[in-house]
Amino acid sequence: MRAAFVERLGPPEEITYGDLPTPRPGPTDVLVEVVATTVNPVDAFVRSGLFATPVPFPFVVGRDLVGRVLRAGPGAADFSPGDVVWCDSLGHEGRQGAAAERAVVAADRLYHLPPGVDPAVAVALLHPAATAHLALFTHGRARPGDTVLVEGAAGNVGTVLVALAAEAGARVVATAAARDAEYVRGLGAAEVLDYRAEDLGERLRAACPDGVDLYLDTSGRNELATSVDLLARGGRVVLFSGARARPELPVGPLYMKDCSITGFVISHATTAQLAQAAEAVNRLLADGRARPRSIETLPLSATAEAHRMVERGALHGRRLVLLPGLDAVDGTAVSGM
Repeated sequence: MRAAFVERLGPPEEITYGDLPTPRPGPTDVLVEVVATTVNPVDAFVRSGLFATPVPFPFVVGRDLVGRVLRAGPGAADFSPGDVVWCDSLGHEGRQGAAAERAVVAADRLYHLPPGVDPAVAVALLHPAATAHLALFTHGRARPGDTVLVEGAAGNVGTVLVALAAEAGARVVATAAARDAEYVRGLGAAEVLDYRAEDLGERLRAACPDGVDLYLDTSGRNELATSVDLLARGGRVVLFSGARARPELPVGPLYMKDCSITGFVISHATTAQLAQAAEAVNRLLADGRARPRSIETLPLSATAEAHRMVERGALHGRRLVLLPGLDAVDGTAVSGM
């Protein structure tokens, strides 16, 4: 099979697109023909070595895929050849990645895709949507009536945070660029503030007079002095972006208000947590309420360039989707379904 892989950790130039043996599924595994995959920032972290995790070489990069079942082991009875499926947890803790024509997925990390959902749309939403669900409910303990503040609400994760929090009965206050305000309101935000406003802090305090119950910053800035100041008694901050951020922690206000700060990465989520998130992801995919703002499709052979684009921060809301079918000899995409 053709795959994008590395022989050692390092910059995107280490990625090779070439031939590897087709992986063999075990008794509780499923062999999947990959129709679409994508590149997330965490994929670049793993490939570069910034995010330390066991890596078998040659290592196929990437974690998310949508595909079709080719063969299922006897312990993967929920799946049959031809089923359209997805996974968002490859490429970590010794698991090979998704950037290949075929991939082996453990049955407890694989989910059926709702009928009629475009694979490119699905694969672009998997990681942001699952991350948002875990941040809100597993780690943020969002409840109906909470005031939830979402920084960077027009981004890939931010849009899903707003939609899920509003659906759960929270009052959502969001920050975004002025041009995105109406879009974010349409997702369910009660108030949207321009993140460039010089008096943003004052506006946030006015918008949250009783304080913030749950503070979520997708930008990676993680300005804890600001977030802790805004928290209500018992408020929570969930950190899930900004690998290189080193903010100062205002310890006194944090403990005097009985507040907490929790960090998480989806890579450490249990299979039970991922399965709960998958239910929410499939619901979003089926009803179309949360969609990627913009998708750019590339052939699988362009994986190295896709990693460079992610590292440069050059996407501005776009999601990169890699299609093995675009590497066909005639240059046309093989839709797969």
